Amino acid sequence: MTGRKPSLLQRALNTACDIHPREVLAVLASFGLVLMLMAAYYILRPVRDAMASDWSDAEVSLLWTLTFIFSAVAVSLYGGAVARIRLRNLVPSVYGFFAVTFILFFVGIQLVADRTLLDKSFYVWISVFSLFHISVFWSFMADTWDKPQATRLFGFIGAGASIGAMIGPALTALLAAGAGVDALLLIGSSILFLTLPLVYWLQRLKLADLGNTGVAADKGNFEYIGGNPFAGFSEFLRSPYLLGIALFIFFYTSISSFIYFELKNLMVDYDRETRTQIWAAMDLVVNTLTVIIAAFATGRIARHLGLPFTLACIPVVIGAGLLLLAATPIIAVVVAVQIVRRAGNYAITRPGREMLFTAVDQETRFKAKPVIDIVIYRGGDMLNAWAFTALTQGLGLGLAAVALVGAGVAVCWAATGIWLGRRFNRWQQ
Repeated sequence: MTGRKPSLLQRALNTACDIHPREVLAVLASFGLVLMLMAAYYILRPVRDAMASDWSDAEVSLLWTLTFIFSAVAVSLYGGAVARIRLRNLVPSVYGFFAVTFILFFVGIQLVADRTLLDKSFYVWISVFSLFHISVFWSFMADTWDKPQATRLFGFIGAGASIGAMIGPALTALLAAGAGVDALLLIGSSILFLTLPLVYWLQRLKLADLGNTGVAADKGNFEYIGGNPFAGFSEFLRSPYLLGIALFIFFYTSISSFIYFELKNLMVDYDRETRTQIWAAMDLVVNTLTVIIAAFATGRIARHLGLPFTLACIPVVIGAGLLLLAATPIIAVVVAVQIVRRAGNYAITRPGREMLFTAVDQETRFKAKPVIDIVIYRGGDMLNAWAFTALTQGLGLGLAAVALVGAGVAVCWAATGIWLGRRFNRWQQ
């Protein structure tokens, strides 16, 4: 047996990473699971974003406020569930629960004459779902693989998320006009249901093929989603460095809120199917660019140009794009800025931001991260949504004027990134 020649599949997988023969099935199942989870989310995400053009800035701002509240509550409730329910039962329960809710939304839409309330509820619910689908997956992975295996294999498994993030919006762009937007809820739900057999199969492979009977996820695997998100406030408020990270994220949410609201307002003349296709096409381009940039550029930028440049480069580019938008306030420029912002964040800014947390101790990192990732991020979305509403509906500023305000915010965002990068470099010396 030891002299058997590796199969073609084994040799192909080994070109990506060092996968042992007994790990092949579990790796492929894990890869397929995260691919399906991301595909399901990105099928439904454009459906959510297309709805926003039907509502005023104030209505969307209220929905973002509700998203902040529901997210904080949902994360706290999940933290309690983690402490009481075994992960092997929790994972399929979470995915099955969300799959059922999407079916219920579809049924409700068919039964009611005025679907506005259901649409707004779905808009908030997808944002809650986005907190859980990948976080729960990686907690499940920590419960399946031991640490040496994780070091070798998680990079390859994680690539499934990137592929799913490209397949999902491609399907939405292809099917929205023919099958209809509402049918996408059933497609997303069906994909989530299809993840359940993979979850149960992986649980069997963990014992039968991997032999990881002693592997179990610990509390450290739930720092993004478990426990009370307000518990780390004391650590957070005592640290200028962490406050700087929070300010960096707040400026990011300012820019993202501005561009999102402008896009939803500019798309008001399109029907919902067309909007869904536009949002899906943007998601597809963003995720494709993210994979390319992350694979070939991110590491080189951070290594050769340093963290200050890594954190500031995208804000500078976005600032330039907003100045162009002020001079040429058309939808094509807004779409281009949105694509650059999201792809740059996923491929460059977000990885650079995560590097900043390596400069603090583990206890501080685990306590402060939920505050920053949930309270600051979602709270920033909420506050900046209302700020945009105040500028447009309150002060009556047009697209060009608000773009100039956004360019000023981008300068502050870049300056904060440079300060954080230099502070990080001093601590690393």
